[in-house]
Amino acid sequence: MLVLSGVRNRSLFVILGLVVTILASSCAGASQAASSTSKSSSTPVDRFNAPGNVLISDQFNNRVVEVARDGHIVWTFGSGNPKLCNPGPGTIIGLNDAERLSGGLTLLAGTGIPAGSQSYPKGCNDNRVIVVNQQGKIVWQYGQAGVSGSGPNQLNVPVFAIQLPSRNIMVVDQGNNRVIEIDRNSKQVVWSYGPKSGPGALNNPNSAELLPNGHILIGDENNNRIIEITRDGTIVWQYNQGLSGAAFASRLPNGDTLITDSSHSRVLEVTPNKQAVFEYFTNTDAGSNTAPLPTNAVQLANGEIMIADQFNNRVLLVNPAVQFQYGMVNVTGNGANQLNGPYTSYVIGDYTGQTPPPSTF
Repeated sequence: MLVLSGVRNRSLFVILGLVVTILASSCAGASQAASSTSKSSSTPVDRFNAPGNVLISDQFNNRVVEVARDGHIVWTFGSGNPKLCNPGPGTIIGLNDAERLSGGLTLLAGTGIPAGSQSYPKGCNDNRVIVVNQQGKIVWQYGQAGVSGSGPNQLNVPVFAIQLPSRNIMVVDQGNNRVIEIDRNSKQVVWSYGPKSGPGALNNPNSAELLPNGHILIGDENNNRIIEITRDGTIVWQYNQGLSGAAFASRLPNGDTLITDSSHSRVLEVTPNKQAVFEYFTNTDAGSNTAPLPTNAVQLANGEIMIADQFNNRVLLVNPAVQFQYGMVNVTGNGANQLNGPYTSYVIGDYTGQTPPPSTF
């Protein structure tokens, strides 16, 4: 069921009545890769890094998967094992973000799993941001496996990472309540935002995008707001009207802001003057988790919206009817057409509203 509120004319958003659910037919072997390997299909239809494929951070399965539109997994990195605590080469723990860079490289934020989870009662730290190639080899890393901190080469629950046009890496270091920019070559922190007090203090930041004007758009999750700041830390725009769990935000080409309002199970679009013009709720489908806590939504160039519907264990593309879905509603698993707490999902080759990576890593 789709719930719309205050929808205005959207030149890119064509209302379709057809609902198409694409179920995966990938074999279990492709969806359950060994921890030290990455697998890819060689078929011409299901090929690695093909524009239109969907890149998913499969959080509690400790893996990233790239899924073709026919539902096949064409590439994966990580163990795929929700009970294996083994941070290090060939693995990723509690993946919260996966971004495709140039040359088929993939940027991953190894958030780790907090204590008290079903899989890891004692928790399992990762605290690395890594870049891997198609073969699964780590070609860049910041942070140390299993080490929490705020000093040089240390992170504390990194949840999000992007590569900037400068080729530096921007990381949302959630446990340290900061956003940092790391020089790609020297691995020195060259910019940081995270005041300890005052109106700019962050509380569990969850995303950051570099805007074309040079400002940074931050999802300040537990402050229930989205803020746009200048490089010197001045807040120039803020939205906090009725948000609860502001998990992600992106600035659309028309100047509006797309927000994932996680605790309200919705995605909304607001204008620069803070008028809500679009809403989509993810908890209204039959069998839905009552609180699925969607964590990420991006609009594509054609106006469709890709959503990571975390505890419904699916990603879906809406227009506004469902055009594509991977994962079964509220079903947890790591087999064919199964996910376990997907945290982000992106369409390869489409960076609408996001920070596009440079042409070379």
